[in-house]
Amino acid sequence: MGNILILEETTKNPLTLMGQRAGVCWGGNITDREKNYKRGLECLKSGHGRVMEYVNVEMVLDGYSARVIREWYTHIGGAPTRLQASTRYIKYDNFEYIVPERIKKNEEAYKRYTDMMESISNTCKYLEEELGMPREDAAMLLPLGMSTKVVDKRNLRNLVDMSHQRMCNRAYWEYRVLFNDICKALSEVSDEWKYIVDNYFVPKCDISGVCTEKKSCGRVGKKED
Repeated sequence: MGNILILEETTKNPLTLMGQRAGVCWGGNITDREKNYKRGLECLKSGHGRVMEYVNVEMVLDGYSARVIREWYTHIGGAPTRLQASTRYIKYDNFEYIVPERIKKNEEAYKRYTDMMESISNTCKYLEEELGMPREDAAMLLPLGMSTKVVDKRNLRNLVDMSHQRMCNRAYWEYRVLFNDICKALSEVSDEWKYIVDNYFVPKCDISGVCTEKKSCGRVGKKED
C-alpha cells in the first residue's frame, strides 16, 4: 500500500543504547557492548520504560491517506515531531489517492469513487490554470483520501505505546496497515529491532490479558467475562 523509509538517524541497536544510558545512572561498565545489551534487555523486561525514550526513530511515511496521517498526529508523547507534504506548493492536479478494499470489490462503488476523485483533480487544475486561483485555494477541494508524505520523528516508548492501541483489531484499518508496515521496516534495521518489534509491539489485550473495548473482536475474553 504505502512505503516506510527508515532514516539513517534512527538508532540502529536500541537495546544496547538503552543499556548504555541506564548504565551511566547505575554505575555500570558502559564500555562493554555485551553488558550494555543485557542491561537494556533487563530494563525492558523489568518495565523500566523511561530508557526507551532515548531510542530515536526517524522515518518517511509515503503513500498513506491524509486521513490516517491525521490520526497518526493524535498519538503524541515523548516529543514526536513531523513535516507533511504541502498543499500550498505541491501541484495536486493529478493526485494519488487511497481506495478502500471494500470499495474496490464493488464495481459501482469503485466507479463512483474514482470518478469523483478525477472530477476533483480536474477542477483543481481548472481553477489554477484557467481561472488563476492560487494553489492553496484550489487545494481546499482535496479529500482526506488523497495520499500524502510525512517526515516523522519520535522515540521507541511512543511507538510501543502506540502499538497497543493501533494493532488492536478494532483500530481503523489503514492505521493497522501503516503500523504493520512500520513494524516490518524496523525489523529489517537490526536483530535488536526485530526482537523489540516481535515482543513489545503488541495489541493492548496482550498486555492486559483481557479486552477493554466496548465492542470486542473476540480475540480474547472481556474483563467482565
